Amino acid sequence: MDRKKQKIEQPYYKKIYTDILIAKFPEKLDECKSILSKEKLGVLDIIQLNQRIFGSEEISSENQRLRSYDDETIIQILEYQKKYKLNNTQLSNHYKLSRNTITKWKSCFKI
Repeated sequence: MDRKKQKIEQPYYKKIYTDILIAKFPEKLDECKSILSKEKLGVLDIIQLNQRIFGSEEISSENQRLRSYDDETIIQILEYQKKYKLNNTQLSNHYKLSRNTITKWKSCFKI
């Protein structure tokens, strides 16, 4: 049987977050409009929207395990580290990631 790698499509986050903002948080609509106006929302945009809408509450380690990052987002995170000259600990605190994850990404992507 020939197995092909299937592309998993993302949910339509613009519609989801717009509906949430209109229904429950209409006062935050202007604050989030700049992110929602983008043509394509990335993983970091979605995380930022979550923080703006629901607050920047501490992310539990249980919830953190369920996150996944695509290659484009990983490269953005590593470029952020390079741009602001952060070490792995500082970057892991900023994005609430494991230092081991960052080290693994650096070895895989060689940025």
